Amino acid sequence: QVQLVESGGGLVQAGGSLRLSCAASGRTFSAAAMGWFRQAPGKEREFVGAIRWNSGIMDYTDSVKGRFTISGDNAKNTVYLQMNSLKPEDTAVYYCAAGWPAATMRRSTDYNYWGQGTQVTVSS
Repeated sequence: QVQLVESGGGLVQAGGSLRLSCAASGRTFSAAAMGWFRQAPGKEREFVGAIRWNSGIMDYTDSVKGRFTISGDNAKNTVYLQMNSLKPEDTAVYYCAAGWPAATMRRSTDYNYWGQGTQVTVSS
């Protein structure tokens, strides 16, 4: 079984930064991509960003472009989400996911493994 463990969430003021980490462990892990999703209270889970390991291609939702950056260490099976210039609307539980998405990395149903989530709260 594969486990994903997120860390790095917390409370930050608007304009601040946080870096989330997601470490994968378990049996041989070879997911094609790792992604970040978030879910705010009363809202559906939404795509934040993802990285495809083989090509290094990354994708971000428009609202975080220029502020959030994904990076990863394939050898360590770890992916990071650097979040800068945080806004109150970024407040959510952030989940990392791993899987084999096809043409797009934005569909949550294409990910097989999920972390437990980490809370990010941005105060105004």
